[in-house]
Amino acid sequence: MDSSELYHIKQQFTLGAYKSLVDLTLPDPSSPDYTPTLIYQARAHIALGAPAAAEALVPSDTENVALKSVAALARFVAADAEEARDAALEELRDLSVEIEGEDAEATPWEKGTVRVLAGTAFARAGEIEEALETLGAANDTQNLEAVAYTVQVYLSINRPDLARKEFERAKRWAEDDLLLELIEASIGLVTGKDGYSDAHAFYTEQLANPSLTSPHLLTARGVARLLRGEVSAAQSDLEEAQSQLGGKPDAETLAAQTVAAGLGAAKSTDADQLFSQLSSEYPNHPLVTDYQQKADLFDELAAKFTVPALATASA
Repeated sequence: MDSSELYHIKQQFTLGAYKSLVDLTLPDPSSPDYTPTLIYQARAHIALGAPAAAEALVPSDTENVALKSVAALARFVAADAEEARDAALEELRDLSVEIEGEDAEATPWEKGTVRVLAGTAFARAGEIEEALETLGAANDTQNLEAVAYTVQVYLSINRPDLARKEFERAKRWAEDDLLLELIEASIGLVTGKDGYSDAHAFYTEQLANPSLTSPHLLTARGVARLLRGEVSAAQSDLEEAQSQLGGKPDAETLAAQTVAAGLGAAKSTDADQLFSQLSSEYPNHPLVTDYQQKADLFDELAAKFTVPALATASA
């Protein structure tokens, strides 16, 4: 069973309170909470776009497979060159194999962490089948965090039916857990279940916690409000999220602000400016790539279209 301190850290990570985690003081290295806390802190750095800070936390001489995996994920995220990305992915593949050996010196939690971090990297690299296999999608895994990431992968490839199956399976063995509620909210946000009310209610309930500061949750509720047609309330959430991020929106907040500007009463130039910023700062964001694909398809079809000659009146 987790200590109360580690339980709180896990909840903060689940709800996207990353800034609180990176400011934590690590426990003594002899404490059983040391490695899990360090890993959650490193993952928070990665989520905030600071993979170098995450890698710097991990002792270079560590033999712990979970610590090795979070360092490898940090290198993958930080890599600009394809060679460096491939090297990080290969290291994560090796670690995934290592934890399957009968003589693997790793706890169940450490093994689960390796699978989640490796699966995360594979999904980000576009290796969807490898990500699902690593996360244990076909093996009815009883690691709730692996289930959560499996659900996200399925939602990312427009398979909410498979995401729902994973969730229903998890409900049979998982205790009433905050992460289970978050999984359900994510599925509801994509499928529109109950008019997005369940997802909206979950985010609102968590944001009522006075000890929690999470721009991630604010953005999520802003998206839910956009889907419910509550544009003004959504914009308020997104502005607050940007404020909590130090005035510079992250990719998900900026993308939501772009959509909100397009739906709101503001000038269309506002949406254009936001989309230009999103394209420049986050060129691989799904909103940007989807728009570009549709623009390319339009140009392709337009090039094939022949404008008929104007009809002339007969004498």
